[in-house]
Amino acid sequence: MTTLWDTTGTAVVKALAAERRTGGAVTSGNALTLVVVVDEKHIGEAERAAARAAARNPCRVLIVVRRELDAPKPRLDAEILVGGRLGPGEAIVMRMYGRLALHAESVTLPLLAPDAPVVTWWHTAPPEVIATDPLGVYSDRRITDVGWLDKGAAGLKQRAKDYAPGDTDLGWTRTTQWRSALASSFDTLDGKPTSARVFGSSDAPPALLLAGWLQARLQIPVGVRETKRNTGENGISAVEVNFGTKTRLRVSRDGGDMLVRRTGQRDQRLTILDRDLGDLLTEELRHQGADDVYAAALGAATDTNGLLQRDFVRSHIWVDPTTPSKGASPKEAVKRAAAQIKKNAKPIGAGS
Repeated sequence: MTTLWDTTGTAVVKALAAERRTGGAVTSGNALTLVVVVDEKHIGEAERAAARAAARNPCRVLIVVRRELDAPKPRLDAEILVGGRLGPGEAIVMRMYGRLALHAESVTLPLLAPDAPVVTWWHTAPPEVIATDPLGVYSDRRITDVGWLDKGAAGLKQRAKDYAPGDTDLGWTRTTQWRSALASSFDTLDGKPTSARVFGSSDAPPALLLAGWLQARLQIPVGVRETKRNTGENGISAVEVNFGTKTRLRVSRDGGDMLVRRTGQRDQRLTILDRDLGDLLTEELRHQGADDVYAAALGAATDTNGLLQRDFVRSHIWVDPTTPSKGASPKEAVKRAAAQIKKNAKPIGAGS
């Protein structure tokens, strides 16, 4: 490991090259660059998740910690690791102070793995408008987690409003086991679904996205019925689907298992795997390009049309959170900047 204090982007590039020369085979074959945006308080859990994901998906890990935006002097501290605590490949942890933190792309761009996709993951509250963060603008895939927000339903609506192909959310990834159990259960059932509902927390992003997925797939209205019983950390306790042939499918949590009940068939018990943050991130890194199934589920969950027709390209919106104009909050400054861009330029989804 090489540690650089009060350094420059050029020095970091040179230090990485030096580490690569001594690192040997572990530095070859990067399939992508993973950029992690996190604050100092949560860097430990972000590092553990990134290390697990990097062990299963060969990648270069760049961790960006934005600190003290109001510091009078810009500063960059960096750790360069090869085959260390952040997995078998290359990793750089960068702590940025002052105005440099607003221009993190100036340091990260030269460090991207050549000819490889870029994935940015925010292990913090996601930007309200991703185009205000250049780390998201230059990425091929963008992973958010609206679970950081107090209001999950409002967070999903904003993600739909701001959606561009390549976006995804860990609230969606948390529904994988439910979707898998439901999809496999349909193989043994006849008839057309007439109604369906998800039981759980009506403000939990996974519950809302699961309902959206069912609605998009079954082409029937699907809502979330509020219940606090056995919802687990994902806010889902059960899913029920009724068929016109008086057949019912119910998948529910039963302790650490899923219990699948189908009319006229024996009950089936499936184990719910205990997946941590690293497992969720690993799953998302396996996907490249747009996730059309997620887009359809997000659109149905938020009653937003046209997500699949959005443009891939985002144009950067410059917002300086340290100097909001006329006493406005940073959030209001973002909204004004986005409105101005929309007025003067072609919005996302208008075509190439």
